[in-house]
Amino acid sequence: MKIKAVILGATGMVGEGVMHESLSHPDVESVIVVNRKPCGVQHAKLKEIILKDFFDFSSISDELKGYNAFYYCMGVSSVGLKEAAYKRITYDLTMHIANLMLTINPDMVFTYVSGVGTDSTEKGKSMWARIKGKTENDLLKLPFKDSYMFRPGYIQPTTGLNNAYKAYTLFAPFYPLWKLIFPKYVSTLEEIGLSMINVTKRGFNKKILKCTDIQASAKNLTTG
Repeated sequence: MKIKAVILGATGMVGEGVMHESLSHPDVESVIVVNRKPCGVQHAKLKEIILKDFFDFSSISDELKGYNAFYYCMGVSSVGLKEAAYKRITYDLTMHIANLMLTINPDMVFTYVSGVGTDSTEKGKSMWARIKGKTENDLLKLPFKDSYMFRPGYIQPTTGLNNAYKAYTLFAPFYPLWKLIFPKYVSTLEEIGLSMINVTKRGFNKKILKCTDIQASAKNLTTG
């Protein structure tokens, strides 16, 4: 199986890392990224679409036909946002795009990046965690070929990439210590990208992947 992947969020840290691994991987045939601004990367496998309004994904639907993977790496911090505004960006937009992709490419594997602490019950006190939980739950109900929810914690940046969050670059030298002390809450950006590729090709025994699952699936292992 050769992967043809759509990546959303390639101008952010996670999306850039997933794009990097996808372009480097022999099992990925082509990559299309949808951005609001150019990502600045040129590659023989890569096509970029600039789209100002992500609620108007239907305008590019013809260009997205035939792709068998969607790596949804875009997100926004809840800091400073009221619940309605955060929900519109995090839940409404995600479901809008996912439902459109379902009509275009139903035989697709859809992966979504949320984060550690996401609330699957949708009833907790944390606004962002409830909304992320609802987003995950409703994505898993869609009849794609398969769907996987990624919940990374601390992410070790990939050397040489441009979009690592400042806090991550500050903590990067201490990664061996974080991995020793908090092995269940850390993973590398490389592992996230490889994990997405591997679950697309071979599946995984869990639909919600926490850090240890991301690490395992990046190596084509299963977890208990």
